[in-house]
Amino acid sequence: MTLNNGTAMSQGPTAGAARTPGYAGTLAAACGAVFVAQVANALPASLNGLFQQDLNTHGSQLTWITAAFMIAVVCFEFTFGVLGDLFGRRRLVAAGTALVATGSTVAALAPTIQVLWAGAALNGLGAGAMFPGSLTALTAVTRDVRHRAHAVAVWSGFLSAGAAVSPLLGGMFAKIGSWRGSFWVLVGLALVSMVLTLALTAESKAPEGRRLDMPGQITFAVGLILVLYGAVEGPESGWTTLPVMLSLALGACFLAGFVLVELGADSPIFDLKLFRNRAFTVSSIAAVIGMLAFLGACFATSMWLGPVQHQDPIRVAVPFLLLQGPAFLLIPVVSRLLHRVAASWLLTCGFALMTVGCLLCARLDVTDPGLGAFVAPALLIGIGFALTVSSVTAVALNSVPPHLAGMASATTNMLRDLGFALGPVVVGAVALSNAGSAFATKLSGAALPAAETAAAREVAAAGGPIAVNSLPPGAPGSAAHGLALDALGSGFSTAFLVCAAAAAVAAALTAFGLRTGDPAGKGAPSPVPPARVSPAEPAAGAARP
Repeated sequence: MTLNNGTAMSQGPTAGAARTPGYAGTLAAACGAVFVAQVANALPASLNGLFQQDLNTHGSQLTWITAAFMIAVVCFEFTFGVLGDLFGRRRLVAAGTALVATGSTVAALAPTIQVLWAGAALNGLGAGAMFPGSLTALTAVTRDVRHRAHAVAVWSGFLSAGAAVSPLLGGMFAKIGSWRGSFWVLVGLALVSMVLTLALTAESKAPEGRRLDMPGQITFAVGLILVLYGAVEGPESGWTTLPVMLSLALGACFLAGFVLVELGADSPIFDLKLFRNRAFTVSSIAAVIGMLAFLGACFATSMWLGPVQHQDPIRVAVPFLLLQGPAFLLIPVVSRLLHRVAASWLLTCGFALMTVGCLLCARLDVTDPGLGAFVAPALLIGIGFALTVSSVTAVALNSVPPHLAGMASATTNMLRDLGFALGPVVVGAVALSNAGSAFATKLSGAALPAAETAAAREVAAAGGPIAVNSLPPGAPGSAAHGLALDALGSGFSTAFLVCAAAAAVAAALTAFGLRTGDPAGKGAPSPVPPARVSPAEPAAGAARP
């Protein structure tokens, strides 16, 4: 078996040794760990409205809550895989759960939005260790193909289940207490997971030939953080302001340096030679763009229902059951389809469904608080995501020689997570830029008292239309509430259109870039044998929102 970290793992004994000592405990602990990691990931989805009210945030500050988590995952998941090989996967997962417990404590006590960002980043670091560590530890104690497939499917189920129930969990505890109580629940879950990991998980390592690529890690992390900082802050601070321009320019320089470092590295964390293969390149680009569309749509939904419409957290969580649930419920269906249908066709169909769903979201009425209009688009997006998330890996693994399968899977996984990180950033930039421009235009033409207009303009200058939209009745500037709501609806409708366009581009890439006659795009008898699933790979239908 070839692992995510590029280390070859032998198949070992068959049937009689299918379950080695520690299998059941490791399975239970690994599933618990990945469930906790996903709860930490998706928890803010139903709480953005409460963050906005309690911490007096504006749009880009809310974007950073989700972005901080995903950036931490993307920047360090390769390095965490190496650390697990060198020092032990059980230790890696335990350290990850400790980080999630710490980050959730910081978030629960956060007096300001900046402290909440720090908590989200710590949670992302912890989850970034738990995702690859838990699956690597699990696959290391299975020696039979059939049982390994079963173990990975169970692990994937808990991964998807965490994504589906987390917003509902957050909304429920926020309803009976406050949003801070949701993070205290996460602290408890993380501590329980850490105890289970230390008590039940069998330790495993694979240090041979493994070493850290520090120059690659540093240049990649710094470059990505700087570029995303510029993209998040640009809409509100101004794209021509010095901090934004410097962050974008320096970030681009660091990323260019990362490419140069990896081309000459003996043990690169990102093997650029893989992109010589056309099918791998096409599927990788589709993964970034398509996952940007998915998580962008999820983030836009969260913002639409929360900070824009100020709906109850429980109601905010309901559409996420439709967005995330299919990835869990359709695991057996997608697994069978991958054995019978070319993965390229599943990718095209999935991205096409996401396109239609996002287009329907773009037609929603921001003044309508009903959830019925979200049912069809959310289901289409969720089913489309379920079809694409594992099909991307099928194409990637089948497009490269077997000895590169581990690196190909890890690279695809990282690129998919990069798409997840870009989703909120792009959606936030598009929505808030458009909303700000629309509000300024509407305010200039509105027949409001001069004092109300001046107050609304001042509030918008400090916090954007979201701040005006959140003014209590009777407060200076609150007369412009309707204008702000319309502007935000227009901005996020445009963002949904951008998500639809991204999904459509991904569908076109897979339809025309992966030719039917290309073996990499075919399902083959078994396009993604579970025995070759990478430890950092969320296998069939697993979701990371």
